[in-house]
Amino acid sequence: MKNNIIDKKVILNQVSEMWSQVPFNNLLGIYITKFDHQEAEIRFKWQDKLIGNHVQKILHGGVTATALDFAGGVVAAANIIENLEELNIEKLTTSLNKLGTIDLRTDYLRPGRGEEFIVTAKIIRSGSKVAVARMEMHNEKGEHLAFGTGTYMVG
Repeated sequence: MKNNIIDKKVILNQVSEMWSQVPFNNLLGIYITKFDHQEAEIRFKWQDKLIGNHVQKILHGGVTATALDFAGGVVAAANIIENLEELNIEKLTTSLNKLGTIDLRTDYLRPGRGEEFIVTAKIIRSGSKVAVARMEMHNEKGEHLAFGTGTYMVG
């Protein structure tokens, strides 16, 4: 770190590590597997405590929505970092503190069954104040379970 300037790869890794320490993410078992300004990916494994319908043994819809929202927030954060003209601690902290979900749409396509769930997110529009992401959730078999669109405050 020279003159408080930091490398983007280092900061992406640090932010990813920071989010892996969030208690709610730990409760769900969510972890980031790809943290990039073009695409993000998160994963989590099936756990009985995530059941929403105990008769059918399917994932709770709130877990699905949370995972989609988290993946959208991850790609939005990576996009913020990528678009900062000067990457220093003050600007980074100020910018990431503004990140928040404005709107989230979740479409459930199939019951949430599987041993592992993979959620990807891509930015479809990024402005100085708002970013829009498209997210998809699949199980380990590649079955498309849900998709979502998230709008995030980024500035």
